Amino acid sequence: MLKGLFNKLSEKTPFSNKYATDKTINEDIGGKDRAEDNASAQAMASGLLKKFKNGLQKSRKGFINQVDALIFRKRKIDDELLEELEELLVTGDISVSCVTEIFERLKKEIKRNAISDGDALKEALKSIILEMVDIDAPPIPWAPSPYICLMAGVNGVGKTTTIAKLANILKSQGKNPLFVASDTFRAAAIDQLLVWGKRLNIPVIHHQQGADPSAVAYDGIEAAIKRGVDVVFVDTAGRLHTKVNLMEELKKIRRVIKKHIEDAPHETLLVLDATNGQNALNQARQFNEATPISGIILTKLDGTAKGGIVVTIANELKIPIRYIGIGEKMDDLEPFSPKLFVDALFSS
Repeated sequence: MLKGLFNKLSEKTPFSNKYATDKTINEDIGGKDRAEDNASAQAMASGLLKKFKNGLQKSRKGFINQVDALIFRKRKIDDELLEELEELLVTGDISVSCVTEIFERLKKEIKRNAISDGDALKEALKSIILEMVDIDAPPIPWAPSPYICLMAGVNGVGKTTTIAKLANILKSQGKNPLFVASDTFRAAAIDQLLVWGKRLNIPVIHHQQGADPSAVAYDGIEAAIKRGVDVVFVDTAGRLHTKVNLMEELKKIRRVIKKHIEDAPHETLLVLDATNGQNALNQARQFNEATPISGIILTKLDGTAKGGIVVTIANELKIPIRYIGIGEKMDDLEPFSPKLFVDALFSS
């Protein structure tokens, strides 16, 4: 999705000054301006890479360091090395089907002598993983207004906190968000959203515990239209993906929203806990069967030594990963950049 994020950080912005009449002066100033912009962009890119590296520290010290140690120890590319590498990738939460695909491609490269040593093997592995996580999808436009974003996920994944972090990002961009507390199964869920609303100065549409979640969603969309809100985050129950009745409730909320705005919800974002490993993949499959998921947010990626789950989810589901959580602070929710992720994961 955000393949362009890294590219944008290195773009040069042309200088223009409608008051300048001397071409030489204008070009000279423009050159300095472009140099400063480029230096600023490089510094920003370096800062983001450092943040990704810090957030993925456990994964880097986990299976990626084991991959490095294996390649350094074996040196020679043979069947024994490849078998051990295969086991390491599986233990790093890369699914068997993904690992099979990776090794089919690696063996083809080895056969045609494109990989002759450990460094080349690691670079080839890095390149393949980058392709797997780089799902072609346009960035979220967050428009037209009101832009309706349905948030789904099981209990404990950090869904409500993620809603707050997303809203905080949009507020910093000048957007006017609204929260809708359609998780009426737990009073704590409503209270938590109200706390975040007060903290961020964002209005919250809510009913009492036990109210019809669809009715809350309906009132929320109606309020958003009347108030001229830019983005609406509809929080839904932290349902278990195995609970059929609760999954049906999610479908009902979608139908009710469409009564107000035909092409809404514009986004349905599924929040997954990266520390859940393959269970997170199972959750994503079940949710996607119940309602079309447009994007995934992976939280707690800083808390797992098995960052391979990113590869598995992106490659098997072909659903773009929109954001990753790499810390507990408000600004630790980052737009997912495939290149930054892979560079950070494989960095020393």
